[in-house]
Amino acid sequence: MTSKSTINAAVLAGAVVAAVSSLAMAAPLSQDQVKAAMDAGKEKCFGVALKGQNDCAAGPGTTCQATSTVDYQGNAWKFVDGGTCTTMELPDGRKGSPEPLTRDIPS
Repeated sequence: MTSKSTINAAVLAGAVVAAVSSLAMAAPLSQDQVKAAMDAGKEKCFGVALKGQNDCAAGPGTTCQATSTVDYQGNAWKFVDGGTCTTMELPDGRKGSPEPLTRDIPS
């Protein structure tokens, strides 16, 4: 094998690993993970996650975890400490919600 084909094979292998890793991150949370978070005093809060940091529900065309495409996407939620969702201070006067929001939805 030439050095060029060895490098090409290494780049291809790296790309495959990256693709598989991103699919694993996009998997929905298991029922056990959701239950553990809720048992630890967490609550679902829509509209507070930064781009790609949501825990789930990022709207149509997405798979779930880490799939939000804009900051504070209204239809994506993240677990937060219980009782803090609607009082979190976000940019531009935004607030979190226990229900999906219609703001900051990507086109």
